[in-house]
Amino acid sequence: MWIQTYTGKAFYPLSPKVEDVDILDIAHALSNICRFTGHTNCFYSVAEHSVLVSNSVSPEVALQGLLHDSSEAYLTDIARPIKPFLTNYQTYENKLLEIIFIRFGLNFPISSEVKEADNRILLNERNELMKPPPMSWELNCEPLSNIRIYGLSPRVAENLFLSRFYELYKWSK
Repeated sequence: MWIQTYTGKAFYPLSPKVEDVDILDIAHALSNICRFTGHTNCFYSVAEHSVLVSNSVSPEVALQGLLHDSSEAYLTDIARPIKPFLTNYQTYENKLLEIIFIRFGLNFPISSEVKEADNRILLNERNELMKPPPMSWELNCEPLSNIRIYGLSPRVAENLFLSRFYELYKWSK
């Protein structure tokens, strides 16, 4: 099973190859995917979210922060509460993410620092982009201070994501 990517490649998300991963495909797809399955008060992309996470962690894991949701470029974004109920989804997602991390010279799995920033920013996003929650999201953390969410257009978010990638990737080589 394959999908056609933005750059015109055949990509096999359930049996990915390192050489098929392309940052242009990742940036473009993530910039067009809305967080929270679109249940926000404005368009807010996974690409913009990824840049926020990258900017909120130490330089040593900033590229990992930028790419922490990169598997969604090929598998799409699934709401966090639903993922555990999708048979084998987490297995495929982790394998794909590991391949992407190998492609860009990153350690797998995702660092605890990136996971914490992701959870804290999730609360910033919920508070700014959504109605008050009807019940607890059961996250044992607080939102980050000094987070600005813009709701960038896909084109702007894609360019911001790529700029951050090229800034970080040169340092990781």
